[in-house]
Amino acid sequence: MQQTSSMGSRMFIVFLLFLGHLRCFPAQSSAQSSFTPKDVFLVNCGSPSNASVDGRTFTAEATDPPLLSSSSNSVAASTSTRDSVSAILTTARIFPNASTYNFPVTPSRFWVRLYFYPFSYSSFDLNSAVFSVIANGFTLLSDVHVTSSIQNSNSQFLFKEYSVNVSSTTLSLTFQPSRDSYAFINAIEVVSMPPDILVDSSSPLGMNSPQPLGLDYTAAQCIYRVNVGGPAISPTNDSAGLFRSWSANETNLFSTAGVEDVSTSRNSIVYPPPLPSYIAPPVVYSTALQLQDSGMPDNSLNISWVFPIDPDFVYIVRLHFCEIVFSAAGARIFDIYLQNQTAYHSLDLFFVKGMAHAYYRDFTVNSSGGVSSLWIQVGPTFNAATSQNNAILNGIEVWKLNNSAGSLDGAVAIPMSKGRSIRPKIAPILGGAGAGVVFIALIIASLLFCGRKKSKIHKQSPSGWLPLPIHGGNSASMASKLSTLSHKSGTGSYVSSVPSSLGRQFSFAEILEATNNFDEAQVLGVGGFGKVYKGIMDDGLKVAVKRGNSRSEQGITEFHTEIDMLSKLRHRHLVSLIGYCDENCEMILVYEYMANGPLRSHLYGTDLPPLTWRQRLDICIGAARGLHYLHTGAAQGIIHRDVKTTNILLDENLVAKVSDFGLSKTGPTLDRTHVSTAVKGSFGYLDPEYFRRQQLTEKSDVYSFGVVLMEVLCARPAINPALPRDQVNIAEWAMHWQKMGLLDRIVDPHLAGTVNPNSLRKFGETAEKCLAEQGIHRPAMGDVLWNLEYALQLQETAMPDVIDEDSRNQILELPIRIPAQEHWDTSGARGNSLTSMASEEDSEDATASALFSQLVNPQGR
Repeated sequence: MQQTSSMGSRMFIVFLLFLGHLRCFPAQSSAQSSFTPKDVFLVNCGSPSNASVDGRTFTAEATDPPLLSSSSNSVAASTSTRDSVSAILTTARIFPNASTYNFPVTPSRFWVRLYFYPFSYSSFDLNSAVFSVIANGFTLLSDVHVTSSIQNSNSQFLFKEYSVNVSSTTLSLTFQPSRDSYAFINAIEVVSMPPDILVDSSSPLGMNSPQPLGLDYTAAQCIYRVNVGGPAISPTNDSAGLFRSWSANETNLFSTAGVEDVSTSRNSIVYPPPLPSYIAPPVVYSTALQLQDSGMPDNSLNISWVFPIDPDFVYIVRLHFCEIVFSAAGARIFDIYLQNQTAYHSLDLFFVKGMAHAYYRDFTVNSSGGVSSLWIQVGPTFNAATSQNNAILNGIEVWKLNNSAGSLDGAVAIPMSKGRSIRPKIAPILGGAGAGVVFIALIIASLLFCGRKKSKIHKQSPSGWLPLPIHGGNSASMASKLSTLSHKSGTGSYVSSVPSSLGRQFSFAEILEATNNFDEAQVLGVGGFGKVYKGIMDDGLKVAVKRGNSRSEQGITEFHTEIDMLSKLRHRHLVSLIGYCDENCEMILVYEYMANGPLRSHLYGTDLPPLTWRQRLDICIGAARGLHYLHTGAAQGIIHRDVKTTNILLDENLVAKVSDFGLSKTGPTLDRTHVSTAVKGSFGYLDPEYFRRQQLTEKSDVYSFGVVLMEVLCARPAINPALPRDQVNIAEWAMHWQKMGLLDRIVDPHLAGTVNPNSLRKFGETAEKCLAEQGIHRPAMGDVLWNLEYALQLQETAMPDVIDEDSRNQILELPIRIPAQEHWDTSGARGNSLTSMASEEDSEDATASALFSQLVNPQGR
């Protein structure tokens, strides 16, 4: 009876898996073996004759009807190059001004493939050409310098492949030269694309079920297509009718140690309906990489690939699998990791599909927060009931989706210089359309304003950029404050005629002098907003000068947020805003200078002396005070959203101050438990619950702070892909030891023999609670602060073990907290406010210390 029940449960699981995986593919009655495109345009640009490449004919540019707009003032060019290149690269069409190809098409999704090979012709040197390419309103290339792109690759020419969904009967491809330059193109492919190559369904990290992407309103670029474990595949050897190129995987494979190639006959590959056989050619599924048999019962290795990517885009990562080695269920069970997070747990290919059956999964990855690398890893599932500790992967495809500005290359779309304005619709996953319209309107208004201003700065001054509208909950009121700035001080600074919490307004000349004309030697750091410089004002005051980057959409948005937040915040453990500058279309913020830099540089990666345990506790306590103030200092509070060791700065006395509020969000109102928002933050510190549910609370900061605590304890990065798989993520690795009661084994060796066991125990318990999987089980920041103070007291007093014997996991049950006396400073006067706040904070600390002493020491009462 038990055997029958077990078999029934297994069959039910198989049925559920079958239903779930059907969602990965479009509904079709049977597998398709080939695809015949309805519309095909292969254009040999600038040539009067046809050219044959890969068994296809690229035709001379049509004149009846013409594809190129009659208004185009273009030039047909050719070269007799000695390079061994394709015939379609020896001619080109050169555009001194914006010109458009108009392709008559049937509405559907299209491949758009572009070929660029620069050469000199007459007075045109295509090696110096800089231009943009726009397809039906989507920016495919923005200010591209083809020669530089080729030099950064291993190819003789530049090839770009896109997928554009066309809802009208025309696909317009515009080549727009940058100022004082020209554009060119050697060959163009516009070909109908199978509707099931890009499916509008993908699994975001942390979610098992696929979610819609809104691809009907999205353009995409294929940036990587890899035949893992097999040879490169030319277009002629791809699936019939698709002509894709697949590279070999040697370039992006992180390490070959412990990895081996495996293969089988291509004829044995099965494409189970409704999967079309052109999804990837048989050679992809018949070759693979897997782990070598180490002979060890616990193989902790994984196979890793790393791909350079552009930050602040959404990517579809398609992984192709086929079990070509083991012929039994349970023989190979493995996990899939993307960006060092588990994307799929316990995948058994034979159990899901069977032997030699093609299979793929799509995942969505967001590269927000300046992430410039994509990590893909497969490794054995830990403690899986399997006969083999192994993993396998057959193929990789990576597609980049356009951002909220409709661009696939850069932060904003390229405005059309002539002709009708075409506005692409934006996929829902990329953000609200209304916010995008407002943002673009601000950009246009700012550009018009800047265009009318004439620079009065001397020749060495860097060129300015669009001014940023200041806002603080009410952009109109904040702008009106700035508009009243009228008279100068004796030092050349502008002084507001009304109180402003933004502080002193510096002239651009003062900023130039303070930073030595933005000397690169003065750079303290670089972020999505731009660069931070060390500066010395004329009165000897050392400052940090943050200069916004006009080309970064992320930077501008974060800049606005930081102005909004810092104009309201004053606290001893938050970095203070001193003033700003908005002359010459600049937007610059000036902060207090933090002499000892970020906390991370005192933990690892530098030659700085190691911090003592007492210093580390003091720093953690200071950072906790700053975060506690953020969470509780106003009716709604503020969620930092990017707590990490590089955003905790240290002054000359090693006093910790929380910095970088570019991602911060106002907390939920009293009648709500969370803020729904797009996921942003830094990998390794990101709250997994926030990532899965996109619901932000103060507990997300608590989780990130728990990672910081472990980083402080162990003196290693939050994420280190070079380590064995079970050690890559510090939160998972440290919790493994904490739960075994052996946290002392992974403490920074510099602390050996200096940490009181009870202090370490309380510190570990605090971090463990912070890192709870669910936010409801994490402590509030006030509780974290209390327990860190307790850990410090245990370190200093070396209290007997019996007092702390039952303290494990009691963080949320402690009945008394240090009362928070911090106040929200809304004063507009900058002069004495910092002094008064400092004195209040010192007084508060003294009072809190006395009270704390009574709480942890019975004799104190």
